[in-house]
Amino acid sequence: MTTLLISLAILIGGYFVYGLLVEKVFGIDSKRLMPAKTKYDGIDYVEMPTWKVFLIQFLNIAGLGPIFGAIMGVMFGPAAFLWIVLGTVFAGAVHDFISAMMSVRSGGDSLPELVGRELGPAVKQIIRVVSTVLLVLVGAVFILTPAGLIAGMTPDWANTTFWIACIFLYYLLATLLPIDKLIGRIYPLFGFALLFMAAGLLYVLLFGGHPIPDGLADGLFNRHAGAETHPIFPMMFVSIACGAISGFHATQSPMMVRCLKNEKLARPVFYGAMVAEGIVALIWAAAAITFTGGYEQLSEYMSAHTTGDMVHDISVGWLGTFGGILALLGVVAAPITTGDTALRSARLTVADFLHIDQKKFVKRLLVSLPLFAATFTLMLIDFNVLWRYFAWTNQTLAAFTLWAATVYLARHRRAYVICLVPAIYMTMVVVSYILVAPSPEGFGLPMSWALGIAGMVDLTCVAMFVRYLVLSRRGVLIHDVAY
Repeated sequence: MTTLLISLAILIGGYFVYGLLVEKVFGIDSKRLMPAKTKYDGIDYVEMPTWKVFLIQFLNIAGLGPIFGAIMGVMFGPAAFLWIVLGTVFAGAVHDFISAMMSVRSGGDSLPELVGRELGPAVKQIIRVVSTVLLVLVGAVFILTPAGLIAGMTPDWANTTFWIACIFLYYLLATLLPIDKLIGRIYPLFGFALLFMAAGLLYVLLFGGHPIPDGLADGLFNRHAGAETHPIFPMMFVSIACGAISGFHATQSPMMVRCLKNEKLARPVFYGAMVAEGIVALIWAAAAITFTGGYEQLSEYMSAHTTGDMVHDISVGWLGTFGGILALLGVVAAPITTGDTALRSARLTVADFLHIDQKKFVKRLLVSLPLFAATFTLMLIDFNVLWRYFAWTNQTLAAFTLWAATVYLARHRRAYVICLVPAIYMTMVVVSYILVAPSPEGFGLPMSWALGIAGMVDLTCVAMFVRYLVLSRRGVLIHDVAY
C-alpha cells in the first residue's frame, strides 16, 4: 500500500515539478499562432477544446501497453514499479512533450520530418519507414485483442471475426473523416470507460482490504520464472513500453498539435497524458501482483492463462459483473482508440513525405488503402510475434526521437541534458535487447557481448553529438556535417 501511494505521489508531483522545469527549458510562447489557425483545413488542422485534445491524446497513447505491458513487466519483480514511475517522469513525459513542441514550432510536421531536420536526411528516410511500419503494426495488434475481448462478452454469432470486421470498418472511417466529426465526438464516451476502469481498480487496491505484495523490502532481484533468459535489463524495459516511454507517442503528438489552441496548453496535454498513462500502468502492475498474491503465483497464473484472461478475471472479480463489463469496455476502448489514430497518423506521415494534399476525400482514400492492406496482412501473423516486434520497434523509435530532441535543444541553446540522459539509456536498452533476445526475435548473443556492443554504439552516438556541438559553435550547420 505504501509503495503504491508513494508511486502515485511521485507521478503526480513529477508533473507539477519536473514537468514545469521541462516546460521552462523549452520556452513557451503563448502569443505564437498555432498550426490549427495558420494551416486550418477542416480535416486535420482543426482547433478543438483542450479537454478533448487531452482526452484524445491520452486515449491515443493508452493502448494495450500500460495494461498488458505492465502485467508482463511486473513479472520481473518490484523493479517494474520503479521503472514505471521514474521512466514516466524523467523519460516518457519529457519525450512526449519535447517532440510535441518541436512539431508545434514546425507547423504540425510529422515525426519523420522532425527527426530528419535534426539528424539529417538519411535518418529521415529511416524514420519514415520505421514509423510507418510501427503505426501499421499498432493498427494490426490493436484490432485482434479488442475483437477477442468483445467476442467474449457477446453471443456466439458475434464471434472474433465479426468484431474484427466491425473494428476494421471503424478504423477506416476514423482515418478518413475530419478529426472532429468522429474521433472528437466518441472519444469522451471511450474516455469515461477507461477512466472508470482505472479509478475502480485503484479504489479496490486502496480500500478493498487486499494486501499488495510489492516485494520491495526483499530487494530488486529478478522474479521472472525464466530469469536466465529474461534478465531485467534489457527485457523489462522493452516489456513495459507505453507505461514508461514509447516512441509511438511521438507519432501521435503531431496529430493533436494540429488541434491545440495555445502553446501554454502543451504541458497539460502531452506531459500530462503521459503521466496519466503511467498511473494506469502502475494500477495494473499493482492489480496483477495483488490479484494473484505474489510473484510466484503470478508466474503460475500466467503459465496457464493469457494476459487477456487476467484482465477479465481482475475486472469482473473485483468490480462485479456490471462494473467488470464497464472496466472491460475501458480495456477495449484503450486499444481501439489507439489503433484508429495510429492508422490516421500513418496516413498523415505518408501524405507528408509524398506531399499529397489531404483536403480531398479521394486523396485521403488513395493514401489509406495500401496502409489498410498492410494492416490486414500483418493480422495473419501470430499475435505474440507481432507484439514483440512492436515493443522493440517502439522503443527504438523513442531512442531516435530523444536524440533528435537533444540536438534540437542544443541547437536552440537549451539545457539538452534533459533529453540526452534518457537518449543514452534507451539506446543502450534497444541495442542490447535485439542482440541478447533469443532467435528468431534477436541474435541470441551472450549478455556480455550485447552490453559491450551496445556500449560502443552509445559511445559512438555521444561522440557524434559532441562533434555536432563543436562544429555548431564554429557556425557549421548540422546538415553540412552529416550528423
